[in-house]
Amino acid sequence: MSGDTLCTLGSQSVKLRREVYINASASIVGKKEGEGPLGLLFDMVGEDDMFGCETWEEAESSLQKDAVYMALGKAGKKPEDMRYIFAGDLLGQSIATSFGIMNYGIPLLGVYGACSTCGEALTLGAMAVSGGFAENVVCVTSSHFASAEKEFRFPLGYGSQRPLSATWTVTGSGAFVLGREKEEAALARVTGMTVGKIVDFGLKDSLNMGACMAPAAASTIAAHFIDYNSQPEDYDKIVTGDLGSVGQRILLDLLRDKGYDISDRHMDCGLEIFDADSQDTHAGGSGCGCSAVTLSAYILKQLAQKNWKKVLFVPTGALLSKTSFNEGQTVPGIAHAVVLEEVLA
Repeated sequence: MSGDTLCTLGSQSVKLRREVYINASASIVGKKEGEGPLGLLFDMVGEDDMFGCETWEEAESSLQKDAVYMALGKAGKKPEDMRYIFAGDLLGQSIATSFGIMNYGIPLLGVYGACSTCGEALTLGAMAVSGGFAENVVCVTSSHFASAEKEFRFPLGYGSQRPLSATWTVTGSGAFVLGREKEEAALARVTGMTVGKIVDFGLKDSLNMGACMAPAAASTIAAHFIDYNSQPEDYDKIVTGDLGSVGQRILLDLLRDKGYDISDRHMDCGLEIFDADSQDTHAGGSGCGCSAVTLSAYILKQLAQKNWKKVLFVPTGALLSKTSFNEGQTVPGIAHAVVLEEVLA
């Protein structure tokens, strides 16, 4: 691509010649997430997962509404200062998003990448800002344990047995204000991205999404290293979205087969957000909100405090629906990588 803002690299990547700043973020989670290892880092923890609403879907919408409100407040911005909002969720027709952010009146570009939606939203938002199409944008995504179970698996009242490979959908929402200009409290810079491809290893187990998503994560991370001519040691952390314990092992093995060992710097948001010993979440956490709230509450803070200099953030998604599953289709995966760096003085 010509111009002084974007530069394509290799087959899948973009390097931003004009960096974009994450000037503020906000995270809101449910009670279970608040009881986990990151509990004290979230901006808000709900007393119960209904959040004062009548349905789970309305509760998820309220998560997005409140996360955007808090992020804008931290950035000292108003809704009218945002050129676009890039937003999405896991529910049919993205109803958590449409009902949640409707009253802000911000032009919406809805995105869907399953649990990789945070990475997709940040990618598109950063491209828009760096390319000169917007001065400021806001990105937000969410998930809710109960609404996701209802959408993809069984009614909660069914009481089905969860296999040990299953993950626990995070109830939470993360919002991020991206800007062309660096604000005083800027958290990190977005300097590039690698857009993932759909990867299908033929797996059909919707209760083992880590295994379904790991090949896509390996594909995107390897493509990033090739396109950027980089190595794992160029990053303080390589962070996947929600592979959990099963998917993590598969990812590390697949990347070793490709010649990359990331075991000493890999972190998975699904393994960070819950305590495996005390919270009974089996393989870990999942959902759009998993990587989003972990990014806001933990990862960006590490960059802002200069504990890390450079992070490869790789949210992961399983591309399935009840219809595709019931028709015997496989569960393809996708992952998008975003390069996050510390803010320079």
